[in-house]
Amino acid sequence: MVGVTPRRLIEKEVVHRGLTELRVVETMLERKALMAELSDVFIALPGGLGTLDELFEMLTWSQLGIHRKPCALLDVDDYYGKLAEFLDHAVAQRFITPQHRAMLIVERDAETVLDRLATTPLPDVSKWMDRKPA
Repeated sequence: MVGVTPRRLIEKEVVHRGLTELRVVETMLERKALMAELSDVFIALPGGLGTLDELFEMLTWSQLGIHRKPCALLDVDDYYGKLAEFLDHAVAQRFITPQHRAMLIVERDAETVLDRLATTPLPDVSKWMDRKPA
């Protein structure tokens, strides 16, 4: 398992001890780019602002066609329940298309997340929003 961390965070964070390799980069932008390059899928576990930043950047990159890799939330103990509700609200308010909302898998069980990542195709979305009034 490969870890990627900016040099400044080595002293501030605990580095996972089970890594087979640790790659140290200079910036968070470099971290995200390298993580995107090395990853086949993206799964966010419960976390803070950095986790959300990385998740939404990878989801946005998928939306923009920068990569075609699925994204998921492992919703342990309903940690991400309100976030999923907000995304559904954003769909209802027409800020996110249903197709783009469907790009984020949300499951409470790790095995189910893995199964869905393996079997759910990414939607082929050619345009961002329907400009017709609701």
